[in-house]
Amino acid sequence: MSQAPPTLSGGVADAARPRSARPAYEALRVFVRNPGALIGVLLLAAILALVLFGPLVMQADPFEIASAPMEPPGGDLLLGSDYLGRDVLTGLIHGGRATLLVGVVAAVLSMAIGITVGALAGYYGGWVDETLMRITEFFQVLPALLFAMVLVTLFSPSLTTIAVAIGVVSWTGTARLARGEFLSLKQREYVLAERVIGSSNARIIWRVILPNALAPLIVSATLAIGTAILFEAGLSFLGLGDPNVMSWGLMIGSNRPYILTAWWAVTLPGAAIFVTVLAVSLIGDGLNDALNPKLASKRRA
Repeated sequence: MSQAPPTLSGGVADAARPRSARPAYEALRVFVRNPGALIGVLLLAAILALVLFGPLVMQADPFEIASAPMEPPGGDLLLGSDYLGRDVLTGLIHGGRATLLVGVVAAVLSMAIGITVGALAGYYGGWVDETLMRITEFFQVLPALLFAMVLVTLFSPSLTTIAVAIGVVSWTGTARLARGEFLSLKQREYVLAERVIGSSNARIIWRVILPNALAPLIVSATLAIGTAILFEAGLSFLGLGDPNVMSWGLMIGSNRPYILTAWWAVTLPGAAIFVTVLAVSLIGDGLNDALNPKLASKRRA
């Protein structure tokens, strides 16, 4: 009996440690040595600076008619005008806010649902696991884009409904990932020690196991942002975006009939989406290397 307290205290102390034995600065060192990750950070920083501070400099209304329709780049307007005569540059700057906002909010909602479902399924097992995984499989086999279109149509297109619809249809992968992590971690000694000292299930799930399962979930979150941005662009392209808020997807969708005569009005917002998703993906890849030392060592080998 005299040996029990040290074992318990050591186990509980381990709960606060990350899964990897490497300290945080080691993960940061691996991340900053990844050229792709640094390129992603620089690209994303430039995009965020443009969409956050650009409207303070260019305060024009993105829906305002600024010139003749389909004026090519290089004239009075730096990036030309669309089929209605709206400034493409103003649309890119203001539209980026809506696109990124929907992407981040949808990704947060997707991660919240997925982590909750996966954590409960992996921790409790049994009938809870079976029930939640059957629900997950139901959502997984649904056509995600079609289901999102139905939700947006039912509740009218707006930034809120679009973000919620994307989050509701894109959480299944995160749920399976979280379930796998919890199944692996719930039998660790520090978790068993928490049970011995009488910790509640809620504390064990959210304050003991989850912090140690965050590494792959953080990577998943970065990729979820890119997926949500593409989803928003797809919905707007199909005419299901908020018509009162400028976004990159709305710019592409409204100008697509004129792509042969005003290619810049479609290509430039498409390029903005591509670069943003690429930057997020590069950051996610860098985080994966930094937080997963086994994968990083394999790549170096």
